[in-house]
Amino acid sequence: MTPTSYILGIAAAIITLIVVIELLRRRRMRERHAVWWLLASGLALIVGIFPDLLVWATSIAGVVLPTNLVFFVSIAILVLVCIQHSAELTDLEAETRVLAERTALLELRVLELERAASEAADEERAEG
Repeated sequence: MTPTSYILGIAAAIITLIVVIELLRRRRMRERHAVWWLLASGLALIVGIFPDLLVWATSIAGVVLPTNLVFFVSIAILVLVCIQHSAELTDLEAETRVLAERTALLELRVLELERAASEAADEERAEG
């Protein structure tokens, strides 16, 4: 790889780290969501600064090309992000269902109370 590609990789990793940290600081992203992005950008930064680590990891993993290892790790991190979001979406759907049921019960109770109050008012007018 050329020095330009390493510089671009380092720059992309640093920009990603800055964006994620800024989103955390502004409370636009929760910590549990930022973990995977910080891990990915941290690994990218380390590999960009020390490219020989990628070659070493490739030989340890038994992968032929270093870029294959990069793609595999990237896809693995994205799959973990998807699993995390799916689990949270399932929790949110269950919570939304419970809230909708509670709202429906409260609306029914309000209608019953209004109807009872209306009937009581009608009885008072009829007697008086």
